[in-house]
Amino acid sequence: MSGGDGGMRAEEKLRIIKENLQEVVGEERLLEVLQTRDLRVYWGTATTGRPHIAYFVPVSKIADFLRAGCEVTVLFADLHAYLDNMKAPWELLALRTRYYQAVIQAMLRAVGVPLEKLRFVKGTEYQLSREYTLDVYRLSSLVTEHDAKKAGAEVVKQVDHPLLSGLLYPGLQALDEHYLHVDAQFGGVDQRKIFMFAEKYLPHLGYAKRAHLMNPMVPGLTGAKMSSSDEDSKIDILDSASVVKKKISRAYCAEGEIADNGVLHFAKHVIFPLVGKAGSPFENEIGFTITRPEEYGGTVSFPSYSSLETAFVAKEVHPGDLKNAVERYLNQLLEPIRQQFTADPQLQKLVSQAYPPVGKKAKAPPAAAAAAKEAAASNGPSPSQLDLRVGLITQVSRHPEADSLYIEKVELGGDEVRTVVSGLVGKVEESALLGCTGVFVCNLKPQKMRGVLSEAMLLCASSENGVEPLRPPDGSSPGDVVSVSGYPPAPEKVLNPKKKIWETLAADMAISDDLVATWSGCPFETPGGSVRVHSMKGAPIK
Repeated sequence: MSGGDGGMRAEEKLRIIKENLQEVVGEERLLEVLQTRDLRVYWGTATTGRPHIAYFVPVSKIADFLRAGCEVTVLFADLHAYLDNMKAPWELLALRTRYYQAVIQAMLRAVGVPLEKLRFVKGTEYQLSREYTLDVYRLSSLVTEHDAKKAGAEVVKQVDHPLLSGLLYPGLQALDEHYLHVDAQFGGVDQRKIFMFAEKYLPHLGYAKRAHLMNPMVPGLTGAKMSSSDEDSKIDILDSASVVKKKISRAYCAEGEIADNGVLHFAKHVIFPLVGKAGSPFENEIGFTITRPEEYGGTVSFPSYSSLETAFVAKEVHPGDLKNAVERYLNQLLEPIRQQFTADPQLQKLVSQAYPPVGKKAKAPPAAAAAAKEAAASNGPSPSQLDLRVGLITQVSRHPEADSLYIEKVELGGDEVRTVVSGLVGKVEESALLGCTGVFVCNLKPQKMRGVLSEAMLLCASSENGVEPLRPPDGSSPGDVVSVSGYPPAPEKVLNPKKKIWETLAADMAISDDLVATWSGCPFETPGGSVRVHSMKGAPIK
């Protein structure tokens, strides 16, 4: 895919730049620049959760920017990632930043983008400079707490008692526009409040307003926003072809419906922009092709997204046929990336270091355990101190001495079986517990409850609207470790009740808007994905 503009007029460049965007703020400024020189644009991504296929949306748009002659900077926002409720410690962030650079460069190559036309920058390369730091202080003397919270509402995890780091986040992103010497910032429409914050405050520092280019948000496989913290909603860039096929086959794709249809939106924002483009994997295609037997209409090719959407709404294209086509195109995109990582032992090692798998009953390395103890001593309790495990409830009975209590027998991996007493009578049916998996706190001090020793606690979302036990991902096994993202498990043998470790941590546990269990906005995770509930949005976890 050529990075040159072939002598295009400014209006044609602007048309390509705007194509498929949801919103452009400052269009007149863009045209003014394009009349005299090529546009300088930057796109930033915080290096937290593993990149997923929704990243192809900005990546394919970057290809458009290059086609329009833009100078593009890709920012790996490692400092931003740390400030966003400390999703990962510094040492892990350094590894994740390297992983992001490797995988995003591989994605850019996969869509035919020449890397020599791009500039790659890490945030900490300039955000720790004297000048930048002084501007952070200058900005903090102008920005109100209200404006900082409002700007980060869609991007920074929102908690009842926000850290100061999360309030700084929007200001840093605004300053990046000046320090990267760009004319425009590109991002998802979920960044809009930060973009408007930048438009408001940069002139107060004597810096120019920049234009803002906003992509639509692509629904995930479950219909909600695609999220790195929700395994059910996304396809990882390194997922195997069989896993991709399985996840696409399970994706939400209601017949004739466009809203929240992640499969259809992926075709619109990733596949169609690459069809017929020189250098892309689909450069020899003349349209979006769906292969099907003659008795079901035969093979059909759609020259534009609008023609595909019209046919889908009219129910001329079955969801299963659409899924098969998207899965074929997607695996064609992902295959060279998978091959690159499979063939390179250093990249394989980087993946395992940046996103270490959570093993069954994994023992924390001494350094992790020491770090957790140090954090607890200096900053208060850490979720790393909790022994959270998946348990299988094999028996449920009523407590003979208490009408409100169940007595459960729970398998917790290996031969370990514990007795758990739960106050769920009248709140959760006995039949809903028996044979189900749940999340159990296994290092609380055992307590006698009306004469029966309870050796663990079943975690539930609980509010005035009801009670629902937390639900590990399908396929979870007894003993699977449950951790909080960014906090490697280093559990204490037994939590000291005098230190109120559990009570302090539990105060910040709640169900997110995506129905994921979280601590301070960070998701609960197992080897198979995120811990969820069916309902109870916003409910505390007890």
